[in-house]
Amino acid sequence: MRPCDLPPTSPWISDTDASLLATHLGRRMLLGTGGGIAAGILAAPLSALAQGAPAAGPGAAEITVDQARTAPIPIVIPALGGDAGALVSSVISGDLGNCGLFSPISGSLPVGVPDFGTYKSLGARALVSGSATTGGGGLRVEFRLWDVLTGQQIQGTAYTAGAGDARKIAHIIADVIYERLLGEKGYFNTRIAYIARSGPREHQTTRLAIMDQDGANSHYLSGGQWLTLTPRFSPTSDQLAFMSYANNRPRVYMLNLATGRQQLLGDFEGISFAPRFAPDGRAVILSATRGAGSDIYSVDLVTRAKRQITSSGAIDTSPCYSPDGSQIVFNSDRGGSPQLYIMSAGGGDARRISYGNGVYGSPVWSPRGDLIAFTRIANGSFSLGVMAPDGTGERIMTQGFTVESPTFCPNGRVIAFCRQTAAGAGGAGFSSGISTVDITGFHERAIPAGGASDPAWSPLNG
Repeated sequence: MRPCDLPPTSPWISDTDASLLATHLGRRMLLGTGGGIAAGILAAPLSALAQGAPAAGPGAAEITVDQARTAPIPIVIPALGGDAGALVSSVISGDLGNCGLFSPISGSLPVGVPDFGTYKSLGARALVSGSATTGGGGLRVEFRLWDVLTGQQIQGTAYTAGAGDARKIAHIIADVIYERLLGEKGYFNTRIAYIARSGPREHQTTRLAIMDQDGANSHYLSGGQWLTLTPRFSPTSDQLAFMSYANNRPRVYMLNLATGRQQLLGDFEGISFAPRFAPDGRAVILSATRGAGSDIYSVDLVTRAKRQITSSGAIDTSPCYSPDGSQIVFNSDRGGSPQLYIMSAGGGDARRISYGNGVYGSPVWSPRGDLIAFTRIANGSFSLGVMAPDGTGERIMTQGFTVESPTFCPNGRVIAFCRQTAAGAGGAGFSSGISTVDITGFHERAIPAGGASDPAWSPLNG
């Protein structure tokens, strides 16, 4: 790595601005860091096999998510044949097994109508069958989902795509299985934007990066010359908003993932940070410094017009819209310590909702609208939790030296977050990675992304 690729060890900003950023960014800054259903994929229905029972309609699923948490659904997922088929089956098994709601079982691939007695003897509730064939630079995957207990075909679909799209097809199939068996949209055909971290802890290189939700297909989006933080996905377009210290001035930028074009968002006198998109994708809400405090603004993405939302004289930061866009939750020290507040998206009176022990930050609204996730710091320890939008029902899902930056998956059932460990002498033992946890605190697991922080989950098929 060339020395010029490393971020400056001491960004050239004022002490006041540095203090504001430290308040927003938390411990890691204080300690120092230095037909078509998807693009290129076509789907066509497969009729039920003639000898089988009629295909099941799209009615309500018989198994709820809550039931599957207690007793994961046993499902046989055999290899579909050939290298491509083996990859497709492996990814489907990984998606379903990693969410904690399914128990994948290895088994033989049936030819034609399955012998359901064989799969019942394995304890299976559902079965996947099909094939994967390649040729002419293309890939065709035929997929059938069966109810082992009734002998019905639940779903039958053929997917056609380029030969390199096996993983994407597998994620799409896993989403179909999730929805047909649980009655809710899946979240497997998604990506996570994040900050890739490398080098000594006292002088880390940070790069904007992106990966599939299971950690595969990771690649950099920036070169690491400047400190880069807090990427956020647009809900409606292939864009990211993020904060960069480019030219030693922390500000919010937009990145078009299709073209690679990057541009500054908003012309603020001070520094801008903590961006979030509006649910309709037409605006970004963010914080900008003003004197010794920071206010919340929205920026129209078409006209680039700015609108000030708060003017409390305090540090107002980390805003996030409700799913319907009518309200925002944000972090403010207007009451003396950082706490969570809710107000109309157009401004007005703010109502405090956090009253537990400690200080609160990093609020993010669930896409379901029923929960707000947050980070809480008390007695030198971090906790990650959720509460209802009115502040009731607060509960902690996980704790650690540093657990922060929560982000919901598109169906609101899982949260990704950054987990960091304490460092010993010379930074020994320090690690920073991305983990996921069910909203009940169930099934926490690490995503194999290497040194990473600041996760942001894409919309479905994003």
